[in-house]
Amino acid sequence: MKKKISKNLVQFIFLTIFLILLTGCSISSTALNSNKKEFKIAHVTQETHIWHQASVKFGEELEKLSEGRFTVNLYPSSQLGQEKDYMLLLETGALDAAILTNGYMSTREESLNAWFLPFTFPTIEEAIAMTETEESQALLETLNKQGVKGLGFIFAGNRHILLSDDFVHSPDDLDGKKVRILGSPIMQMFWEHLGAGPTAMPLSEVYTALQTGVIDGMDIDLDALMTEKYYETADHLTITNHMTFPALFVISKRVYNELSKTDQAIVDEAAKRAIAWANEETIKRETETLKKLKDAGVNVTEIEDFSPFLDAKEHVINTYTKKNELIKRFVEKANQLRGEKVEYNKGT
Repeated sequence: MKKKISKNLVQFIFLTIFLILLTGCSISSTALNSNKKEFKIAHVTQETHIWHQASVKFGEELEKLSEGRFTVNLYPSSQLGQEKDYMLLLETGALDAAILTNGYMSTREESLNAWFLPFTFPTIEEAIAMTETEESQALLETLNKQGVKGLGFIFAGNRHILLSDDFVHSPDDLDGKKVRILGSPIMQMFWEHLGAGPTAMPLSEVYTALQTGVIDGMDIDLDALMTEKYYETADHLTITNHMTFPALFVISKRVYNELSKTDQAIVDEAAKRAIAWANEETIKRETETLKKLKDAGVNVTEIEDFSPFLDAKEHVINTYTKKNELIKRFVEKANQLRGEKVEYNKGT
């Protein structure tokens, strides 16, 4: 009897072959010139997205700082599979670096859910400022045990609510609505507490799901809304700023540790410049993209009274600050930066 080969097995075989090919190319390149290196970088977004453009900027800075010794080869739009596949390649050193969504990485490291605490950052500027704190750096350091070094956080903007046929002014407007979310326990908890029906699905399926009514709307940042053109199938956007949405720019620890101290410093500086550029660009895009969406016919409103959402906010924050000390320290620091002193779960 013939045995059916599973999809996961086929993907594993493909990744293994690809890994061998990439490793072989790296060895050949090193043998030709030990001072030159091509950095292979992957991410899941389209080339118009800010995360791709951050990768391009990193390549430019890397080449400049290394005086042409270092170059990059980019693999956007999930060309190398999904983020779990990237982690396999990063751990072995077959993939040099990647931009990974905080949504995926928070399923591997609980403390990264700190970024998803609802209504913590009213503006993207405040979220970006938070990355300079010790509490934010502590989150990056948790990645060391996963075979990658965190170079920094790159933002796509704050999250808002897009629905097919209505705006959201209170949780009552979400009652029974099927809302696409990232596959994250903290997001699941938040949306369920609001009364919605959170539905996790890959981005590649969202456009059709909106078009056919499989979902009623989604939790989305403005950049992805514009680049993926979801507004063509759902045109009621409520500006909520209910969550922020960073990605983690990471490099394989195996690759990084093989570099000289001088070259490590070059990588660090190139990443620092690229991240700073991308985050400034994100701030500018928030206003520009919103105008473009309105020009494209999207109906837009903004929540003025957040009090109906505070119960969901406190439920999620109290749950996660009790579970994780790094999350507790993070949210208290975020409150402090806004001039608020709020202590969670004191004595637990």
